[in-house]
Amino acid sequence: MSETLWRAYDKAALDRQINLRARTPEHVEYFARWAEESRRVRAQADCRLDLPYGAKPMQTLDFFPAGQADAPLVAFVHGGYWQSLDKGDYSSFAPVFQEAGIAYASINYTLAPAARIPQMVAEVEGALAWLYENAEELGFDREGIVVAGHSAGGHLAAMAAVCDWSRHDLPRDMLRGACAVSGLYQLEPIRLSYQQEVLQLDNAAVASCSPQALIPEAGPPMILAVGEEEPEEFIQQQDEFLAGWEARGNRAMVVPLPGRHHFSAVDALGEKDHALHRSLCYLAQNGTIS
Repeated sequence: MSETLWRAYDKAALDRQINLRARTPEHVEYFARWAEESRRVRAQADCRLDLPYGAKPMQTLDFFPAGQADAPLVAFVHGGYWQSLDKGDYSSFAPVFQEAGIAYASINYTLAPAARIPQMVAEVEGALAWLYENAEELGFDREGIVVAGHSAGGHLAAMAAVCDWSRHDLPRDMLRGACAVSGLYQLEPIRLSYQQEVLQLDNAAVASCSPQALIPEAGPPMILAVGEEEPEEFIQQQDEFLAGWEARGNRAMVVPLPGRHHFSAVDALGEKDHALHRSLCYLAQNGTIS
């Protein structure tokens, strides 16, 4: 009998939970569509591309203004299991936020194997701090920053939500809110899975970069969403994070995504009539969840 590694999963079962691309072979079509739609947006939209928030090559972001100095900002962090995809794959979200009077930024960070997850966490924190400090020059309200992310980006957005921003000499409540779609909140199953070969997580990284273990008592309001057709591990991790978040006295809401798998889940952020997009806009504009 195979050894149980995580919950009731042995190695083979855990890998099936974690291997999203094998579960959804049509992911390649999503990647191609995101890239092409985003390329068209960048060619037409008012935007500032490849702004450096640090000295390393991947420490850049794209910024799409809303045209008003008091506009809030949605700062998006892409997924790709901390190993792939790019900020440029998500430019297509910008127009629907701009139409709502919300500025939009898409953040890059150094990917594995060139970087380990703790470095990625630090880079995303650095990008958000840079946006806060440069808000006036970019033309948005620095008190209106909401971080959002999908998959590995959902994990990084959740890490930003649990961050003690006073470590960066910034207000502890620097973020107006956060939104994690298909996020991962515990990294131990990743360490135990086939992804470990590239990600090389050690016990210290699991402890320091698992949002579930780091929930503060004064976190920003959060929106959580996971596709109905996603693996049970992703759904259970969200349930556990929600329970922990609310147990610490924080506010959160879950937006259901019926009929969505891991790759179609994130599309809801860019669909202006979808509840997930509307909820994120409301959070950015009002600093609370409806």
